[in-house]
Amino acid sequence: MGLQKKKREKFACWAFLTPTLIFLAVTALFPLLYSVYLSFFRVKLNMPNQKPVFVGLSNYIKMISDDMLHVSTWNTMVFAFISVALEVILGLMVAMVICSDKMWSRVVTSLFMIPMIMAPVAIGTLWRMMMDASTGVLNYFLSLFGVGSIQWLADPTMAKISVLLVNVWQLTPWVTVICSAGLKALPQDCIQAALVDGANPQQIFWKIVLPLIKPVLVIVIMMRFTDAFKVFDTIYTMTNGGPGTATEMLPNFIYKQGLKYYDAGYAAALAIVFVLLMALITLFFLRLRKKEEENVW
Repeated sequence: MGLQKKKREKFACWAFLTPTLIFLAVTALFPLLYSVYLSFFRVKLNMPNQKPVFVGLSNYIKMISDDMLHVSTWNTMVFAFISVALEVILGLMVAMVICSDKMWSRVVTSLFMIPMIMAPVAIGTLWRMMMDASTGVLNYFLSLFGVGSIQWLADPTMAKISVLLVNVWQLTPWVTVICSAGLKALPQDCIQAALVDGANPQQIFWKIVLPLIKPVLVIVIMMRFTDAFKVFDTIYTMTNGGPGTATEMLPNFIYKQGLKYYDAGYAAALAIVFVLLMALITLFFLRLRKKEEENVW
């Protein structure tokens, strides 16, 4: 009876999983495999009658000498490191303040989630209008304090700072919510014992809270870091990579190669390398999380 029950449970599991696996195979695996195939050909989308020409590894070799790719990669790395660092620091600080089951904490948490649930395109459009040098509301309020007009999106340096601040504004609430949940799950016995022993709040945070919440922080950093590398919607609607190449990110660069310059083969090769890079980063963080969990327990 036990063997038959296990077989029925196994059959039930596969019965529930099969539709999902088929859906993922059609929507994810097949496009990925086709992109791998396409990356070995020269395909111009603006020439539909032209047959794909096999070029081997030429599309991948082209990346080595593509200066624009190097610029977009550097911009993406700087954007990812700075934005994730700010979001994690600010999110953890705010989470420690609102980490409570009281009504005011729930209200504040709900308000914090508004930027997170807004559509990225809407956020980009909204901030582009607010940061307009001549008609934007930000420059209007600054003028009340005697501050001159700031070229938020026209100056290369200010454009980088602007898209960075918008991303931090949008996704810090997400980090706050996750960190708040992690803080509430911490064992209170350790903290109470530390208070009885005379530990101050700084010592409790650095010696108890931070080590215990590290596994959660690793997952938060992993998800935000990979997501920061994929940023597209907000920056596309705010600057479209400009001015010049100041805010040109990898997703925007890949998008332009495929749908602006119609080089589908090169865009596919870029996408494959991008996916592999994200997979390696994710694997690194998962191993780091496992190590932190072992240290905690």
